[in-house]
Order: sequence, then structure tokens, then C-alpha cells
Amino acid sequence: MKNFIEKIWDESEYNYAAAYGFIPEIHAYMHDDDQSRDCMLVIPGGGYCVCTPHEGELVAEEFYKRGMNAFVLTYTTDITMSVPLKDQPLQDISRAVRFIRKRSEEYNISGKKLIVCGFSAGAHVAGTLAVHYEEISDVNTAYSNISNRPDGVILSYPVITAGELTHIYSIQTLLGKNPTQEELDYYSIEKQVKPSTPPCFIWQTEEDELVPVENSYLMAEALHKARIPYAHYVFPKGFHGLSVANDDFFNGWSGGMYVMDQVFKAVEAVRAGKGVNVSDERRAELEAQFPDNQEPVMPEGLPIDQSWREDAGLWPSLAEAWIKRL
Repeated sequence: MKNFIEKIWDESEYNYAAAYGFIPEIHAYMHDDDQSRDCMLVIPGGGYCVCTPHEGELVAEEFYKRGMNAFVLTYTTDITMSVPLKDQPLQDISRAVRFIRKRSEEYNISGKKLIVCGFSAGAHVAGTLAVHYEEISDVNTAYSNISNRPDGVILSYPVITAGELTHIYSIQTLLGKNPTQEELDYYSIEKQVKPSTPPCFIWQTEEDELVPVENSYLMAEALHKARIPYAHYVFPKGFHGLSVANDDFFNGWSGGMYVMDQVFKAVEAVRAGKGVNVSDERRAELEAQFPDNQEPVMPEGLPIDQSWREDAGLWPSLAEAWIKRL
């Protein structure tokens, strides 16, 4: 396997106020041969506050094993919840698609499908690109004529709406606490589906405790009305954050911590008194969660029912079959 990291923005192009030295990047998981393969771009979730490691590398490795060349996008998030992200994550994923396609020969994906696979808030990033890609120009003329339309989009336990059934903290981190109705409508993906929206694969569990399962149904209904090809699976059991639900996941996999780099940079800045608009309350929370700027203190894990792999764990195989039909 070939692994490498590429920053998708030049320093002069990227100006998010709370970046603290971070620049969005892709991390590659490529086959060490010259065979052209379909491409999977993985977008981890994390409530727009972090990029969650197990929704990055674990997913990329799963689809690498299924024959694809895969990339994980570490897009802009804000652990301080102090500087609304607005369109920066959307700009990041748009640039990432163009960045990969510009290097299609080098990455051995020329003439093949490029699929975007997002999780939770990362699925909101992916879904926003799916419905708004035509509106996203690129500041760099080297990318402006390259398509940013995915060939297919996988939405895993997705945040879809910015309305009543949303995950409120994701939308607050994205838009701030006082978004306009125009902003809420723009980022309610179910309201923005159009005939040019790419095919979608949606999956979630009925008992998702963080993002109401109605989000998946809202998207499926909107796709159906617009006559966009889609697949929609709702599994009866399983908590939010199941990732690929494969053997590695259930056996306590850990890794892929590179997606936390921007978080550690932000926490370091906050500790040094250089946080941008960070309240004293949020600073205290971050210092407790990230002692000595090391790995975060996580709450007790939820019990994992090994039987979930028998249904929810099938979604990567179902998605693989769906990709082949595109």
C-alpha cells in the first residue's frame, strides 16, 4: 500500500480564521501498482468539531481491500465552536475532488468512478457538495475547469436537514447560533436536491441516538421526487458512529489519528491564550477534555452487540454492489 499526505490548499489560498496553522489535506491509501481503479474519498464525521479517526482510516482501508484507491479528507472543523465554518468545509471537499481528479493519472483513477463517502456531519459535507457542486467555483484557475461532481455519494447516518430534526450542535458549529433562514434552507440538503444531483447510497440505524433517522428518510424522499437513482437502507439496531462495522471495528481498532492534528493545534492555541473568540467556559472544557494537549479523554464506550455485523455490517458490501451499477 502507498500512503502519503497532500495538502489541498496552498497557504495563500486558505484563510479560515481559526485554522491555527492547519491546512486541509488528503491522506492516501493506494495500491502499489499501475492498475486503474475506482476512487473512494472518505469524509469523517465529528459534529463539525473534529474529524473522527475511526470514520477515516478504517473506512479507507475497507474499500482499499475491496479494490479501490482511497483517500481520507481532513476538512476544516472547529473544536472551539467559536468561529462559524460557513462554506469552508464545502470549499474543502470541492477542492479535494478537483485535486484528486487533476492527478487522476498519477493516482491511477483515470476514467474510473470517484465516490464520496461521508459519515454523520461528514455526510452533511458530502451531501452539500452533491446538491451545490455547480455553484462552487475555485479560486485557483488550475482547478476551476475540473469537475467537482462526484459520480456517487454515500451518506452514512447523515445529518441532512438544518431544520427541526437536525443535529443542532453540528449546525451551530457550521453556521453559528443565529443563522439566517436563507442559510438554514441552503444547508437543508433535502430542500436542495435537483435533477443534476448525483446518485446516492444512504444507510442508518433505526435507533440512532444522535441524528434522528428521519434525516435519512427526508433525503430518500427528496431523491425519489427528483427521480435521482438511490439506495436506502435502515437497519434496526446499532448506535450512531458504527463506521464500517467490520471485524476490525468490533475488535477495538484504533489508529488514523492524523485527522486530529487540527484539533491539537487549536487546543494548543487556546491553552496559550491565542484562541479566536473562545469563551472562558469553552476553554475550560477543552483543557479538561485534552489534558496536556494529548489524546482526548473519552467517555465510557457504549456496549457493542456483535450481532450488528450481521445486518448493519453488510452496508460496505451493499455499497460495493451499488458502485458497480453506477
